[in-house]
Amino acid sequence: MPSIQAEVTNVATHRPQTVKSSLWRQSIRKLLKNKLAVGGFAVVVFMFLLCFVGPLFSPYTDNKVNMAMMNKAPNIHHWLGTDKLGRDVLTRVMQAGRISLTVGIASMFLSVFIGTLLGAIAGYYRGIVDQVIMRIADLLLTIPSLPLLFIFGALLSEWKVPTDYRMYIVMLILSLVGWPSLARMVRGQLLSLREREFMQATIVLGLRDRRKLLNHLLPNLVPLLIVIATLNIGGAILSESVLSFFGLGVMPPTPTWGNMIDAANNMIDFQERPWLWVPPGFSIFATVIAINIFGDGLRDVLDPKQKR
Repeated sequence: MPSIQAEVTNVATHRPQTVKSSLWRQSIRKLLKNKLAVGGFAVVVFMFLLCFVGPLFSPYTDNKVNMAMMNKAPNIHHWLGTDKLGRDVLTRVMQAGRISLTVGIASMFLSVFIGTLLGAIAGYYRGIVDQVIMRIADLLLTIPSLPLLFIFGALLSEWKVPTDYRMYIVMLILSLVGWPSLARMVRGQLLSLREREFMQATIVLGLRDRRKLLNHLLPNLVPLLIVIATLNIGGAILSESVLSFFGLGVMPPTPTWGNMIDAANNMIDFQERPWLWVPPGFSIFATVIAINIFGDGLRDVLDPKQKR
């Protein structure tokens, strides 16, 4: 009799872990069946390795000016040619990718954190708190994001912010523009979830607000947050590139994909020297498309509404 009871206890103890691990295995298997999502993930990993590890193997990381090698076409020594100052374009593209990807990821984390926090507070507590947060969000949403970014970028140039600090300020600017729409989505989802049966049970059990939010409401928003986070990375990379292209974001000599394209801003470079603008432009295109495809694949796997 004791052995049977011990066996039952052992099964009951290990069941949640087995169920949890099997669910993760099922999700991974389903994700691996999505060829587009796997391809997008492979491209993202490749771009990260290229940008963060690739410069370690380049002999041109010092970015010294070499007037004898200016505007040279791709050759055996410079696979993507050189720019107007004789610097290796491939090395510059990899170094620029570090900045662009860092800005995109950091601004994504900030916007998701701020939007989720404010949206959760507004949707859960409602009342005057909801009104204040949502009116601020509505005010920011009424202003088109691109002109707002241009205004902030022009202020940075007017105040002559040092180049070393502009990258961090651009992160804050992009997160400031990105959080209102996310906060509204989180608020709408919470207003729907708090009327479900499991939330009524938490009220009966007398759970604290913090436990309701962290253990029961926010975990149900993970699929939505994952999709929005991946899309925000792509959008932030595009926004940073646009700002840098117009000279309002990260400024040279710090390279970004946007200001590399801006450096080839005349007809001669556009027609005769495509190696100056095609590599950074293709890097932006490939990275943003791959991130979006991978995010859609994650949504299909993690969103219970997608399961049949």
